[in-house]
Amino acid sequence: MLTIQHPLLPAVPGTTRSLTSLHYGTPGSGPKVLIQASLHADEVPGMLVAHHLRQRLGALESAGRLRGEVVLVPAANPIGIGQWTLRSHQGRFELASGENFNRAYADLAPAVAEAVRGQLGADAAANVARVRAALRAAVAALPAASELQSLRKALFGLAVDADVVLDLHCDGEGVLHFYTTPDCWPGLQPLARCMGAQAVLLAEQSGGEPFDEALSMPWALLARQFGPATPLPQACLAVTIELRGEADVAHPLAAQDAAAIEQFLALRGLVADAPSDAAALPPLRCEATPLAGSMPLVAPHGGVIVFVRAPGERVTAGDTIAELIDPFTGALTPLKTPVDGLFFARENRRFAVAGMSVGKVAGAQAQREGALLSP
Repeated sequence: MLTIQHPLLPAVPGTTRSLTSLHYGTPGSGPKVLIQASLHADEVPGMLVAHHLRQRLGALESAGRLRGEVVLVPAANPIGIGQWTLRSHQGRFELASGENFNRAYADLAPAVAEAVRGQLGADAAANVARVRAALRAAVAALPAASELQSLRKALFGLAVDADVVLDLHCDGEGVLHFYTTPDCWPGLQPLARCMGAQAVLLAEQSGGEPFDEALSMPWALLARQFGPATPLPQACLAVTIELRGEADVAHPLAAQDAAAIEQFLALRGLVADAPSDAAALPPLRCEATPLAGSMPLVAPHGGVIVFVRAPGERVTAGDTIAELIDPFTGALTPLKTPVDGLFFARENRRFAVAGMSVGKVAGAQAQREGALLSP
């Protein structure tokens, strides 16, 4: 295992931070997989899964069983991990700018299209190699004028030429669920089966330019731009994996998730002498649904939140999911789901302000437009 430190641009003199990446296997000897944990630094379950993965990957490497390269970023946000204010961890937004750490990743497709124009042909593997080289060059050319930009660039550089990218997050409280694109979903179905995902939300461009889409969407966009005469497969499968809720930090769960990820790596050909029969996997626990069909439950006023339904329950339009109580007047407002679907995530705080989303129901039909992700 090789450990690499990637220094970030210091925000002010006298301070230094670096991003740590752990590299297992041999680059170029097979597929490349990037797994990163806790880009939102206050979402801790991914760090514990990474802890279990580093033990598994180390054992596979020592036994000579890794075919390819696995890059593990055990704590993907050294800026956010240190942002504590009045005993509360603030790891979702950079305090200096207010920017979400998992937004505003650059759209590389235009620069790559220009760089490879006239160079692609009928050989799909050669096309993939040329596009990956152009992607690496496009990331190298990105600005890094702030500490946050330097972090984004470092993470981008580690992942941009990977075959598979697993971005480990979590919700406030919820069941294990995925966010990915329609083009990635067929290749990620075995992972959903291995991990027991209970909801899968699909969108081509969800708004906000999150990390996973910045890596996967250039392939789909370029394939459409150059047309069927220029074969270009979906060469990067990228997914945001929500590892249940913020408090689901326990060795049994993390060990289970790490084992499932290792099983998926074996299916992708990265583990020698391992079962690789996808037909033997558990069945899918859900059908994929559009992210535009995921409906938020919004508090019309502030108050105490009392949930009457739990994540993982199927609900019907009109069902009360929670009650919102004004502690001054005693008024009680039921919060009802507008759609049939799976109640898959909810807020972990129990007091709401007006306009706050306190839960999410995955419906089967697209009903929203514009920015589909929470801020």
